[in-house]
Amino acid sequence: MANEKVQNEGDLYQPFIPADKSVPEITTKSIVLGILISMIFGMANAYIGLKLGMTVSASIPAAVISMAILRGILGRGTVLENNMVQTIGSAGESLVAGVIFTLPAFLIWSETIPGFDDFYQLTGADIVTISLLGGALGIFMMIPLRKYLVHREHNKLRFPEGTACAEIIVAGDEGGSKASTVFSGIGIGALYKVLMSGARCWLESPGFDFKGKPLNGATLGIDATPALLGVGYIIGPRIAALMLSGAVLGYIGLAPAIKFLAANFQADYIPMPVSEMGSSELRNYFIKYFGVGAVALGGFVSLIKALPVIAHSFAVGFKQLVHRGKGNDDVPRTDLDMPMWQVLVGTALVILAIWAMPGLDLTLLSIVLVVLFGFFFVVVAARIVGIVGSSSSPVSGMTIATLLVTCLILISFGVSGMQGMVTAMTIGAIVCIAVCMSGDIAQDLKTGFLLGATPRKQQWMEFIGLGTSALIMGFVVFLLADAYGFVQSAEHPSPLLAPQANVMATVVQGIMGGELPWEFIVGGCMIAAAVELLGISSLPFAIGLYLPLSLSTPIMVGGLVAMLVKKTSPKDLLKRREEKGILFGSGLVAGDAIIGVMIAFLFGGADYIGLLDKYKHFSESHEFTTLFGPVPGAIIALVAFAILVTIFWMFTRVRRNQG
Repeated sequence: MANEKVQNEGDLYQPFIPADKSVPEITTKSIVLGILISMIFGMANAYIGLKLGMTVSASIPAAVISMAILRGILGRGTVLENNMVQTIGSAGESLVAGVIFTLPAFLIWSETIPGFDDFYQLTGADIVTISLLGGALGIFMMIPLRKYLVHREHNKLRFPEGTACAEIIVAGDEGGSKASTVFSGIGIGALYKVLMSGARCWLESPGFDFKGKPLNGATLGIDATPALLGVGYIIGPRIAALMLSGAVLGYIGLAPAIKFLAANFQADYIPMPVSEMGSSELRNYFIKYFGVGAVALGGFVSLIKALPVIAHSFAVGFKQLVHRGKGNDDVPRTDLDMPMWQVLVGTALVILAIWAMPGLDLTLLSIVLVVLFGFFFVVVAARIVGIVGSSSSPVSGMTIATLLVTCLILISFGVSGMQGMVTAMTIGAIVCIAVCMSGDIAQDLKTGFLLGATPRKQQWMEFIGLGTSALIMGFVVFLLADAYGFVQSAEHPSPLLAPQANVMATVVQGIMGGELPWEFIVGGCMIAAAVELLGISSLPFAIGLYLPLSLSTPIMVGGLVAMLVKKTSPKDLLKRREEKGILFGSGLVAGDAIIGVMIAFLFGGADYIGLLDKYKHFSESHEFTTLFGPVPGAIIALVAFAILVTIFWMFTRVRRNQG
């Protein structure tokens, strides 16, 4: 009965715009504004992602900008038009993540492997083509999952960014105290982000590495950001605790054990002795691979659990195909997906186009791998973003898992050397882009579900955002490669490090050279299996094991705030306090993201980059001078974050006489 209750909660939910009410969704102004936001955010995130190894979520800033223009400047615009703008606008950032995590590996190989340039040269047209095909594959594969992940798992998967977008759009439409709560959160989150990341008034990620026994190699840290605090509140204490438990095992349990047991260990793929490693090196060369294995097994289990509903979705789709869409009159507007025949034909055309890509010599085996890994990780990614949000989704871990298995299968079929590297990375890039786009559309469809949008219209608009962003990706990647480079050299003394792409390139080369640590990956699988045997979902735990500990700690703090709200609130005030907390938390996420994108634009200017270099020691040192003399930067960061948490708590304190 419990499972039946969870599955039916989506049917009981009443969206902001009822299913029997029709309001404008797709309009000329919403499409144009969405395309502009998609392209601008895509270009900004390409730079910051290649430099820092992360992108800034565009969904919430797109929703806020849309509201400001449609409602504020133009004086008109419906809730569902705003939703359509953010649907199109967020596609650019998601596509960029998939592109920059993988495709620069080809350019890195051109710089570092003699003769690779003569064998294969990546072109701008290749980037556009791979972007379009990978993105379309992710969207098509996600569509049959919408009913299960967004609708039936309504109160189980919170989709933090999608929920935050819906709250912001509704608050902007309703005005009053709800709007003031959201915009207070936006203002406070933005101010905090400006002081922290813009003015560099305190450390963003204070931490402490243990040096002596018994915890030598362990680390404690916190990314003291408004966005992660808000995400923690939205996802709640249970999921936050599962993530933190994985991080604790990895960075306080495994790290010192590895440091002790492998003090004299040396492998070809490790450039330094383990005894000399700090916490970051232990993660890069050991713990990360445990996390990759755990995420892979946790994702596989999630796929198995979802198979019955996936099969039902396909069965319904085939029934629609046979009857040519008859019976749709009985389906509510808010439950209308793209017809299954269009999904199947579109997927088939994408697969044929991948097979026919010139210069890559993709075999039938390669195409089968793309489809299998694409579908598997689309399911995994869509569920992960429902748990922890897009910003914390371990896309690179899933891509590494794809590359691991793909390379081994290719080698077993005699495909090796440079041809094997090119084939494996192409498969990895397509899957990575598909995973990124599936996570994005999953968040967008959740926003639409909460607001009462028509899923079919959102799904078509996702293709609009994908297409317009893909057209500029080739230009942007090569522009940044020419200006900065991805490998340090005399021409590029301060390159964009492209962290994920460098890892992908290293993994593929390592497998082809037999230098990958399979023991740690299998160990991660066994850890996740043990968690599943305890009756606990292993995927949030695995995500925490893969991600740095500093990301899980602020999420846990947000979850604790949510728990305190629930424990200390009378029954008649609980719902209002929880709602106000979600509104304020959504505002914090939005304020952080908006300023993050603005800083990304500033990063694009050479003068600002030079200015930041002058502040490098100021921002990275654990001690710097203030008006009161030398003060530990970590203390200032923790005090600032504690003040932010206190403000958050105060905003949830609704009284009976308040509206």
